[in-house]
Amino acid sequence: MNNTIINIPKAINEPIKNYSPGSNEKISLKLKLEELAGNTMEIPVIIGGKEIFTGQTSNCVMPHDHAHVLGVYHKAGQAEIDLAIQTAMEASKEWASMSYISRVSIFKKMAELLAGPYRDILNAATMLGQSKSVFQAEIDSACELIDFFNFNAMFMQEVYQQQPPHSPQGIWNMVQYRPLEGFVFAVTPFNFTSIAGNLPTAPALMGNVVLWKPASSSVYSGYFLMKMFKEAGLPDGVINFIPGPGGQVGNPVMESEHLAGIHFTGSTAVFHQMWKKIGNNIANYRTYPRIVGETGGKDFIVAHESADPLALTTAMVRGAFEYQGQKCSAASRCYIPKSIWEEVKDHYTNMIETIKMGDVQDFTCFMNAVIDESAFDSIASYIDYAKSSPEAEIITGGNYDKSTGYFIEPTTILTTNPHFKTMEEEIFGPVLTIYVYDTDWESVLNLVDSTSPYSLTGAVFGKDRQAINKALELLIHSAGNFYINDKPTGAVVGQQPFGGSRASGTNDKAGSPLNLLRWVSQRTIKETFVPPLNYTYPFLEEK
Repeated sequence: MNNTIINIPKAINEPIKNYSPGSNEKISLKLKLEELAGNTMEIPVIIGGKEIFTGQTSNCVMPHDHAHVLGVYHKAGQAEIDLAIQTAMEASKEWASMSYISRVSIFKKMAELLAGPYRDILNAATMLGQSKSVFQAEIDSACELIDFFNFNAMFMQEVYQQQPPHSPQGIWNMVQYRPLEGFVFAVTPFNFTSIAGNLPTAPALMGNVVLWKPASSSVYSGYFLMKMFKEAGLPDGVINFIPGPGGQVGNPVMESEHLAGIHFTGSTAVFHQMWKKIGNNIANYRTYPRIVGETGGKDFIVAHESADPLALTTAMVRGAFEYQGQKCSAASRCYIPKSIWEEVKDHYTNMIETIKMGDVQDFTCFMNAVIDESAFDSIASYIDYAKSSPEAEIITGGNYDKSTGYFIEPTTILTTNPHFKTMEEEIFGPVLTIYVYDTDWESVLNLVDSTSPYSLTGAVFGKDRQAINKALELLIHSAGNFYINDKPTGAVVGQQPFGGSRASGTNDKAGSPLNLLRWVSQRTIKETFVPPLNYTYPFLEEK
């Protein structure tokens, strides 16, 4: 099989199921939700395919009903980290030498399993453990992750096909795409099961072995991913599952001489700490680690006076409040011209009044709970700050309650200060701050560009093409994913490769060949078929 040349089928995006009343998919998912909610699982550390119960445990709870324990997970310690590194390194040679066809077959099977028997399992686990609505779970834990598996397989072949020319005559040039020499450390966030699935598997597809630390608040869905990887035929030791506190797991991992790469999505502060840790240990590594990170955002919507008020309003509501604003791409600051503000305000406040918030098993809820008490308290502190400030007014929401679940109303702050705290700092919750401007278009665009250190996503609304073009020009470095007349969330694998720069990350574009290139180390090979037999060149000859 190593010598087989095959064209991997062109990937297509997974269709989104709508879970309409009475549909088979809704009935099936409801049953799976009841089944998972009715059981308490014990979740082990998984190293080399073996389940390890360390006795150091924490609970997996429903954020919308935090008294309900879904599972108890075991945490990895120093002994488990050492074992995971040893196991990964032992598995690396055989995995790297496996033909890419065989590797692809495993990941294509993952896609089929997720589209079929695991769809309800991962959607239900994500809904219950991460408090996602059915639609948010479907586009995340099902469709986007299926797309990652299928598109990454196609992109891998595109990478391998990038070869140099075979001239001049008698010389054959080639590039070999080797996996990195060592292991990759994948650190994944709570908010997207698709990211949790992609960060360890993208490097693995390219022949790397991986240590995977899921966010503590998404260990539950992560365990089901590990079960799916196993069923798809992923060899033991290729991906090792090591949940636990960030420092307890991350520090010993990053001290290993075999660390070859970091694949990270999470907070900017944690990414800074990791980068510093790597820098301090740089002389100890066998190779310079590849550092790939997608971090925070302070994502914007800026409207021109020619914007459609209703389209703008819809983008604001969806962009800011889907999944309770817990997306790194969520709209968090909005700039609206005075000339259209009153009309936009009427549409906006009327829409917000119709939003229902509650348990994920109630499919009529648009919003659910934020992830945990720490997040709840942080978000509430920003709301309280706005309530007490003379520069701000709460025009929607502003209430919160954590007695049963971590519920925060869709909150909108209207500020007179374009540099108000909630215009500049990442909140990561259902809070949108609006600044109504009465100045020229170029000045407000410069304000948007200079307000935040982040550069992840942003959107511009307007019908005036010259105004749109000016936004494209002046906001060129303000967002890695830029949207015209659309909300700044919802990037689709294979259509809008995702990532940002500045304080938002290394912009290595998940969902494209650019990301996969970070997980290979190229070797250039030159073969000369008829080598020269004398050292002299023609210029040495006398006339």
